[in-house]
Amino acid sequence: MLLPLLVLGLLAATAPTRAASGEPSVARCELEGVVDTGSGAYLADCVRRAEQGGYSALLIRLDTPGGSLEATRTIVRAFLGSTVPVLVWVGPSGARAGSAGVFITLASNLAAMAPGTDLGAAHPVIGTGADPETVGGSQFARKVENDAVAFAESIAHQRGRNAAWAASAVRDSTAASAEAALASRVVDHLAPSEAEFLTWADGRSVEVAGGDSVRLSTRDARLVELAPGLSQRLVHALAHPALVYLLFLMAALGLVIELSHPGGIAPGIMGAVALVLALIASSVLPVRTGALVLLLLGAMFIAAELFVTSGLLGLAGVVLLGLGGLFLVDELNPNWFVDRSFRVSWAWLIPTTVVVAGAAAYVAWRSAQTRRLPQRGGDAGLVGEEGTTLAPVTPESGEVFVHGERWRATSPSNIRRGAHVVVRRVEGLTLFVDEVKT
Repeated sequence: MLLPLLVLGLLAATAPTRAASGEPSVARCELEGVVDTGSGAYLADCVRRAEQGGYSALLIRLDTPGGSLEATRTIVRAFLGSTVPVLVWVGPSGARAGSAGVFITLASNLAAMAPGTDLGAAHPVIGTGADPETVGGSQFARKVENDAVAFAESIAHQRGRNAAWAASAVRDSTAASAEAALASRVVDHLAPSEAEFLTWADGRSVEVAGGDSVRLSTRDARLVELAPGLSQRLVHALAHPALVYLLFLMAALGLVIELSHPGGIAPGIMGAVALVLALIASSVLPVRTGALVLLLLGAMFIAAELFVTSGLLGLAGVVLLGLGGLFLVDELNPNWFVDRSFRVSWAWLIPTTVVVAGAAAYVAWRSAQTRRLPQRGGDAGLVGEEGTTLAPVTPESGEVFVHGERWRATSPSNIRRGAHVVVRRVEGLTLFVDEVKT
């Protein structure tokens, strides 16, 4: 009985939520943070679930600095192909629809902004914030810019918005406050809250995919939250260069500790998990392969320092980790449209590198101290140990109790039973001992 119940529960959790008959219901999703593979898949999935659930509309709360152009195109395609009206609200106050967020806002059927929000600056600023002409030349810059302009204009024309302003947001990094965006016919309304936006939208007709006109019924509608899936949450949470860099540092430190203290298990597991998460995150970000190689080499050099203790390998490893973080984001990738904050900032780079350098130096110092200690195990570990004779010891035979064990023993001189002896050397299973005079 238990297995069928679990299967039914799983199916119920994954099935689309149906809108209650006779009651207006609006599906709701949030995009907060960078537009990445995870958030792109999430919003496209929101459109699908809203269509299957028969909702009156899909409401998106937007607050983003921009992100992946490919993920943005995925979201825009979903919005333009939706048979359910898509409403985008940029809010609350202090939020923004920056860079790639401009395209998402333009693609909605109705768009509103809360007072104190802003929209724009969609000029293709690549990776760490450099202008494409700076990093790729004028021809490269013109290609990237023209493609983005055509994309913005086509969306604005389809939704009946100000195409000239959309082109200016790309070409000239034009940005606008909520009031200016409304005056420029970029958004349709100023709304301090989602409820006010839905009340204003009620009764308005919008055109959805296929050319059908839909009259909105959103006043006092029941909001149904469409949560992202676990994989979408994970990818979105990991999609930040600073976090990728921190995960690589954690992986390096964990593996270094495990190598210096074999058998600890926990540091090795934590380091391996951090490394896997860092590789997953780097697969959805515009990162340089060379920077990842630098990070891995830095970790290997620090690990090698534990066995060489020259100081130079550890220093080189720390320098490589810093350079890997500095060059992590690919400046020549034209598929990301973000503001200048999307990078590994110096505020992250310097402290984390210093902390890892200090931790690695401490581990190396402790390892060097350990190597200078006398050996405690094996045959060499018995030399210098003291014990007691269990039988008289002669140059030919004898028996002693040393280190909690019974051993055959010999001595250059005869030693009586019960005498206190010290081990001078070991050959096979025989100890060579001398009597300790008290």
